[in-house]
Amino acid sequence: MTIPGSTGQDPLHGQGPDTSGEVMPASQGVPLIPDTTGTWHRVHPVSPLVRGWIALAAIAYFFGRDWFEAVFRGDEFWGLSGGRALWTVLIVAVVVLLLVAGFFLSWWYTRYQVTDDHVRVNSGVLFRQHRQARLDRVQAIDVIQPLLARIFGLAELKFEVADAGESAVRLAYLPLASAQELRATILARAAGLTSEPGHAQEPVPEAPEQQILAVPGSRIVGAALLSGTTVFLAIMLIAAGVSTFVFDAAFGPALLVPAAFGVAAGYWSTFSTGYNFRAAVSPDGIRLRYGLLETRAQTVPPGRVQAVEIMQSPLWRFKGWYRMRVNVAGYGVSTENSGARTTLLPVGTRQEVMQMLALVLPDPGTDDPFAVFTAGLDGIAATDQNDGGASDGGFVTSPRRVRWLSWLTWRRNGFAVTGTALLARSGRLWRSLAVVPHERTQSIALHQGPLGRRLRVADLRLHTTTGPVTPVVYQIDADTARRLFDEQAARAAAARRRSLPERWLEARPESTPEPSSGPEPEAAAGRPDGQYGPQQNGPPTEQESRHGGQH
Repeated sequence: MTIPGSTGQDPLHGQGPDTSGEVMPASQGVPLIPDTTGTWHRVHPVSPLVRGWIALAAIAYFFGRDWFEAVFRGDEFWGLSGGRALWTVLIVAVVVLLLVAGFFLSWWYTRYQVTDDHVRVNSGVLFRQHRQARLDRVQAIDVIQPLLARIFGLAELKFEVADAGESAVRLAYLPLASAQELRATILARAAGLTSEPGHAQEPVPEAPEQQILAVPGSRIVGAALLSGTTVFLAIMLIAAGVSTFVFDAAFGPALLVPAAFGVAAGYWSTFSTGYNFRAAVSPDGIRLRYGLLETRAQTVPPGRVQAVEIMQSPLWRFKGWYRMRVNVAGYGVSTENSGARTTLLPVGTRQEVMQMLALVLPDPGTDDPFAVFTAGLDGIAATDQNDGGASDGGFVTSPRRVRWLSWLTWRRNGFAVTGTALLARSGRLWRSLAVVPHERTQSIALHQGPLGRRLRVADLRLHTTTGPVTPVVYQIDADTARRLFDEQAARAAAARRRSLPERWLEARPESTPEPSSGPEPEAAAGRPDGQYGPQQNGPPTEQESRHGGQH
């Protein structure tokens, strides 16, 4: 049997899915209600064309290039001369028929099913592929619209699971409204919502959301101009000018031709992926929308963010801008467009960073989160700090004896521990702050090289899921590192026992709380509007407004 959340062929179905049940096309409706009767559904009939348009473009280029050149020169096309017209028409007709047949078979054998526990997709004609994802393991769901799919009003669904190196389920393509409704249904089932016994299951509406922030296009342009791409362009211009002056030849300007393509690609990537970026919060989790030609709508359920990194480059410091990246199980670093998908905030102010942190870490575990996170973003230890003691915001930094080894960063490198997360800051020019919730710490390691042993310092590495964030506490006192190692392991184990369940809205029996090993710090609660601070009593929450009475 196929392991949930993995890929492979299911022996229970033989060479393919059980086709004894009715198969419904997408045009007759999307299975918004989980189906346990074996019914499979097909995607939109235009889906193979949207996926395989590159093949049609290649054929049109192959046959049309010579014809266009012949017409432009006023010559006769070779394929229509000398009695070859009939064979040319027949070849084109056969190729088109083969493509149509391939598209039809691809559509016919692509089926999907939604149950109370799984999402299954079967596809392939010659090589059959059977994928399924457990709903309680869904880490994120993306609604993607490439340019051609937007023309047809279609969208693709991607389901990321915790134990897959790539998208466990990729469903392309459905009508946009159907894809959004199917996403809402899957997230509701993943949250553990079920109907009462004896009541018919009804379609799940799209969860309400509250927009937290929107990044203006002018800021995206400014971020691109103040990025490393501009620095690279300046270096290439200087190198070209120096080489031209020294060698008195056109060798320098020749360097600018390939560099121009790289610079243009860098600017375009930054602008196209950050354009129209919006962040919102809903009972389903954090919703991110962005894109110029290809639009994406990501939904990350609560508690699925494994680690957060806040970065600031030297040029961005003049504007007070930051970038936020996250580790989410399933996204990884080698998946398609992982750079944009792992970006929580492409460019934002400090206030916007605090808003996004409040979504990822609703309970900061400290009475003064602004002081702690500000110290993590900009803080530097006092010059009279000699023993690696606590500095501003409660950060413990490197001891003074490592100043000869890291003369620029020793007062910046350090860590702080709150009731819910460990914060590791580093870098002086390129500043970085990594935030790892205690329950997301999978393992810990101490590293100490020859110089570290000589100076009695060590690095502590926190291991989370694969992603762009690599939390490391650099060059702290060896005794402090060993003590932090033991304490963080205990904190992580205790936090996992209290962490949010996989089905976060599922009704659970009351349980007796575990005895506390010590006093817990008073925490400031994160509000649904993306702010740290207490929330006043008011109308029902979004969870109640959407899911009330469905348990």
